[in-house]
Amino acid sequence: MSAVSASPAAQGSGRGVPADPVRALQHALYRAAKADPGRRFHALYDKVSRSDVLWRAWVAVRSNNGAPGIDKITLAQVEEYGVTRLLGELASELREGRYRPLPARRVFIPKPGTAEQRPLSIPPVRDRVVQAAVKIVLEPVFEADFLPCSFGFRPQRSAHDALQVLIDECWRGRRWVVETDIASCFSAIPHEKLVQAVEERICDQSVLKLLRVMLRAGVMEDGHVRRPVTGTPQGGVISPVMCNVYLHRLDRAWEDSDGVLVRYADDLVVMCWSRSQAERALGRLTALLADLGLEPKAAKTRIVQLEEGGGGFDFLGFHHRLVRSRGLNGKKPVTFLARWPADKAMQHARDRLRELTRRSRSLLPVKWIVEDMNRFLRGWAAYFRFGNSAARFFKIRNYALMRLALFISKRLGRRRGFGWSVVTYQSPDQLGLVTLSGIVVDPRPFRDWRARPNAGGERRR
Repeated sequence: MSAVSASPAAQGSGRGVPADPVRALQHALYRAAKADPGRRFHALYDKVSRSDVLWRAWVAVRSNNGAPGIDKITLAQVEEYGVTRLLGELASELREGRYRPLPARRVFIPKPGTAEQRPLSIPPVRDRVVQAAVKIVLEPVFEADFLPCSFGFRPQRSAHDALQVLIDECWRGRRWVVETDIASCFSAIPHEKLVQAVEERICDQSVLKLLRVMLRAGVMEDGHVRRPVTGTPQGGVISPVMCNVYLHRLDRAWEDSDGVLVRYADDLVVMCWSRSQAERALGRLTALLADLGLEPKAAKTRIVQLEEGGGGFDFLGFHHRLVRSRGLNGKKPVTFLARWPADKAMQHARDRLRELTRRSRSLLPVKWIVEDMNRFLRGWAAYFRFGNSAARFFKIRNYALMRLALFISKRLGRRRGFGWSVVTYQSPDQLGLVTLSGIVVDPRPFRDWRARPNAGGERRR
């Protein structure tokens, strides 16, 4: 957990509760960086090799349950070998300057809703632990500098926080939207410029050397190791933090007169008052990215006017569109920015449900299939429930029922109608398939999307 969320109570109340030394370290680093924006930290390397920091890094890596790297060593094999033993070896290598990371294993995963594939780099487990330890130490320093317009891969911030800004600014009247994302951002960041961005806060040469070694470790693809001079591999533990460190230069250079910037990693939206302002914002954005050696992705860059009956835009998995309420029960109709799962998100859900009920799984018990479907549906709905998503939830739930009925029919060699009868009539609870009704939370302008009470018991606004 980041230093930002580390409260004194979490570190020990002074009543015999032991403090969390790693969280205390992060909290101290954050406070020092926040108190002096010009300070450069010169004694951090010894913190990376601390046994408690490495252990916390292992816990983070283990909880992600990732795949092995090119050495083919799994998390289970590390536990069999001995976690304490491995961490001790890593600590010795780091202290003695002998640590050298292996190249990451390159795989390609499909982008939901498209035919494109996203390159993913999987470092070996031991290298992921070291990256996580570096992240634990460096993140609080840079978190003290990051600006409110940045939301991606930051502690105590989420996609829904970014989405709330869109609702608030649209309600204020900013209804011209510049939408874009950065072309191949993770693989295009120049190494030297990235290190220069890190050096604005870090002057510990051992830490900088370690970062350079990580960046130059390269990736193995088709049996060959490539060591490009750009990119922080997508899939590396340290990569999201490095991406934010580099793009902080964009955030810092942005001017409010060019519109309200909302950035989630490499996805960007600018909310503007007028078309002319939106055009200026797009030009300004393009110029700032060019200075960083980056460029907006042409296919995903456009200016959209939000108006009733007009089009909308997709951002962070949701489709956003200006609509007018019906004004039922004597209430005055209002115009607001609604959002619901985008078409790509819907297609991803259907693809996943179809995969879980494919014919090759027909020998598995129906109970297991339902459990797998429920696990996916709960996770998918947990994200999209914060939106005007009821109608689309209904469609996905019906599709899940249809796929389950089809699975039962194929499993028993019966007609499709038999499976539908089993699911909808013969089972009192539709075989335990989760229902998605009644869980949607409609967003409201200037109201915390979590509807969390603050210390005074009132809702945050």
